[in-house]
Amino acid sequence: MSAFIAENRRARFEYHIEEHYEAGMVLEGWEIKAIRAGQVQLTDGYVVIKHGELFLIGCRINALRSASTHIHPEADRTKKLLMKKAEIRRLIGKVEQRGFTLVPLNLHYKGGRVKAEIALAKGKAEHDKRNTVKEREWEREKGRLMRHKVSSSGKD
Repeated sequence: MSAFIAENRRARFEYHIEEHYEAGMVLEGWEIKAIRAGQVQLTDGYVVIKHGELFLIGCRINALRSASTHIHPEADRTKKLLMKKAEIRRLIGKVEQRGFTLVPLNLHYKGGRVKAEIALAKGKAEHDKRNTVKEREWEREKGRLMRHKVSSSGKD
């Protein structure tokens, strides 16, 4: 079972998610300690392809004050993502040909290691975002009405 570390909630609002993938991450020791302490932010993160490899950019990991004295931590360091070559080639083809983009959805633990869930996604148009907001507000209102109905029917 995997435990969530950080989630990019904005990605589901900004993009239509097509496919999910899991990738390993190349991290330094101070980054692991900071992640375990909850000092990670994924909101502005995105995935780029360089020389046939995947990199996570914009994932902010704030160093702990107790970080070692001989290293100089960089919070916005580019992190390499690890996937099988065949999967990476397939992703590159879809990104280049069909106008998809790669976005990180969350970071989680799996077998004691930090993994990134990335998604093949297409950007939403402005009217799609408005519809998403309307649906979310309607669900909230429905919940309020149901709670009100249940609580008022018990008072009779």
